[in-house]
Amino acid sequence: MKKEKFISDLSQKEFPISNRVSAHTIRQSLFEFIQKVNPEFTRAQFLSNSELNHYREQYISNYLIKEAGELSEAEKTVLESITSKSTLTDKVDDDDQETPNQGQRVADKVASFGGSWTFIISFGVFLLLWIVLNAFWLANRGFDPYPFILLNLILSCLAAMQAPVIMMSQNRQEEKDRNRARKDYMINLKSELEIRVLHEKIDHLIMHQQQELLEIQKVQIEMMSDILARVEKK
Repeated sequence: MKKEKFISDLSQKEFPISNRVSAHTIRQSLFEFIQKVNPEFTRAQFLSNSELNHYREQYISNYLIKEAGELSEAEKTVLESITSKSTLTDKVDDDDQETPNQGQRVADKVASFGGSWTFIISFGVFLLLWIVLNAFWLANRGFDPYPFILLNLILSCLAAMQAPVIMMSQNRQEEKDRNRARKDYMINLKSELEIRVLHEKIDHLIMHQQQELLEIQKVQIEMMSDILARVEKK
């Protein structure tokens, strides 16, 4: 059996009749957007469902540009994900696969150890032993008598070396936090846009069903009128 087709009033191309959408069922704002591109398109005409989805995506893209100006890379990624109907988590997980180099791993370990109770307690014990050894055991005649100039030099060198390494690890952590915030923004943006598209589709279905119900009611009224006419003739 040959499938019925119709010609779209937008592209003049043939589509299956099941793909036909009446312009009456399109929300006003989206219909006005379609009219900007196709001024001759009216409410009495028809288009395909694929064409309607194409204009929905363009409408969302223009909405983003209007609200946020030029699209960022994150917003372009979200739009590509919506257009290709792919999941965004795949692209987000790809960024997490970056492996740190040797310097970054060392910086992370130094920062992790330097900010732990193990380092605080062990370094406190080291200072106490150093002071007791030089001040009491060697009676201030050892290799570092009071006021412990050598110890101060060691502490200064340790702080001078440890501070930039910890800052490297903190900068890397801040970069991770920025990437995480960017991913959260992308996922939230896609959720918001898909909800808008879902609302659009639900509105379209409701209007389409209302139109079908009106057609059914008209047919029922005609049938009732015919029945009443036959009864009156009898």
